[in-house]
Amino acid sequence: MQYSTSQLMFHALCLAFPLSIFLPLSPSFPFSLAPQSLACGVGPGPLGFDIGELVWGKIKGFSWWPGIVVTWRATGKRQATHGMRWLQWFGDGKFSEVSIEEVGSTTLRHCFGCEKCFRLNSSSISYLFRADFCLSCGKTRVATFHPLFEGGLCQACKDVYLEISYMYDDDGYQSYCTVCCGGREVLLCGNANCCRCFCVDCLDILVGAGASNSARNLDPWRCFMCQPLQTYGVLKRRHDWSMKLQEFFVNDNGQEFESPKIYRAVPAEQRRPIRVLSLFDGIATGYLVLRDLGFKVDHYIASEVCEDSISVGVVRHEGRIQYVHDVRNISRKNIEEWGPFDLVIGGSPCNDLSIVNPARKGLYEGTGRLFFEFYRLLSEAKPKEAEDRPFFWMFENVVAMGVNDKRDISRFLECNPVMIDAIEVSAAHRARYFWGNLPGMNRPRCASGMDKLELQDCLDHGRVAKFGKVRTITTRSNSIKQGKDQHFPVMMNGKEDILWCTELERIFGFPVHYTDVSNMGRGARQKLLGRSWSVPVIRHLFAPLKDYFACE
Repeated sequence: MQYSTSQLMFHALCLAFPLSIFLPLSPSFPFSLAPQSLACGVGPGPLGFDIGELVWGKIKGFSWWPGIVVTWRATGKRQATHGMRWLQWFGDGKFSEVSIEEVGSTTLRHCFGCEKCFRLNSSSISYLFRADFCLSCGKTRVATFHPLFEGGLCQACKDVYLEISYMYDDDGYQSYCTVCCGGREVLLCGNANCCRCFCVDCLDILVGAGASNSARNLDPWRCFMCQPLQTYGVLKRRHDWSMKLQEFFVNDNGQEFESPKIYRAVPAEQRRPIRVLSLFDGIATGYLVLRDLGFKVDHYIASEVCEDSISVGVVRHEGRIQYVHDVRNISRKNIEEWGPFDLVIGGSPCNDLSIVNPARKGLYEGTGRLFFEFYRLLSEAKPKEAEDRPFFWMFENVVAMGVNDKRDISRFLECNPVMIDAIEVSAAHRARYFWGNLPGMNRPRCASGMDKLELQDCLDHGRVAKFGKVRTITTRSNSIKQGKDQHFPVMMNGKEDILWCTELERIFGFPVHYTDVSNMGRGARQKLLGRSWSVPVIRHLFAPLKDYFACE
């Protein structure tokens, strides 16, 4: 990500001063205007202010404001007249020709010869920054907090962060910088269980000049999310960053909606078996979880077009699932015949929604339009106003989708999603959005005794895990490899090895050999798992339904 000159100026000021108020204390310039020499012996030009110097400036009708002295070529205009300087203002990046009599030193000088910053007359300066500046671009209009580090994010950077922060490359690492969600060149954390990266610009500007070179010389280099909690330049990790990250996604309320209807718990003697409509069913994760939780399932209608997925559901659940194929062929009459339903669940294909796909078509084209099939059938399945019975629904999709697509989905479903990462209840990352009216969807996740939280717990006998957790497992075979050096995650007989299909099934929470049907090969089985839900996460979401429906 290219930084503008005003952004570079903002970050350079960050290096010298703590966060506080970034305004002069009075309309008149509060600091000495006398030219000052740097400690290295390099001083200002004959007129007092060199190109690249950070200054305060004033033009008629405006208060003193920070800027940077730039060359006339950067402005696209003429050369400055004698006794004048071209300034680029902090914040809006605009240019003005200002008399040197209306320019004052910030007391910060950057010597491009020795690459050092000097603070002069620091006793005469009050704090220049406060936390309502965007940590990513330096704008003054902050829309929210930065979820990981102390500081804020403007609306544009917030939208970028929502889209990109859970976007991963084929090597399992974040695609973009943890701080700014940009970066032309990034450094990968060497911690085996960390998948974060930081761009060279953020290191050199926010942490300190030469920080990126110092990081390159460390092997392994541990990022600022893994290092001890302290301040690095102006980067200070929040002590409650995990909670703030959840809050950041949960409170992305571009739209406000009414709270979903809360149904009273049904007395035990009045509870009846649950009736489910599952759209885009996959390998019957919903049915598996309901049965694991002990629910009595009256009927389970599943729409699925993948023959391998249907084979898994038919074989593993012994024909108890009624398959109806393509959602686009389901009519209102079908819903009336199969219903009434107590629970509608689904997660439309993410190919055209995920920003990982450069050829994505978005919500309104390609497979993205299948969301509207879910919305149509959900509307058909909802109880009529005269019916007084509990009715629940849930829709799932990727976190790494466009902000506008996410907000459009929320607008149709009339609720904001919760973000759940399976890393809290399993041995692998898997961040997903869940919309719905299930009771307690945003309650804290708590692993149960049956959840396997470490990779070692998922391995067969005689195999040793090289990592505690693994990155998000997708349909691609190379998503199994871990770390910046692309290591296989398992050691066996002194050699690295891939994860076996049975081990992948344990990571996702499925029974061993669950996908071992129809003579499917390893690649086909991984594709089925890579498109599936994490069983512990769905168990967490479905558990409160035990207060409404009959169980064995």
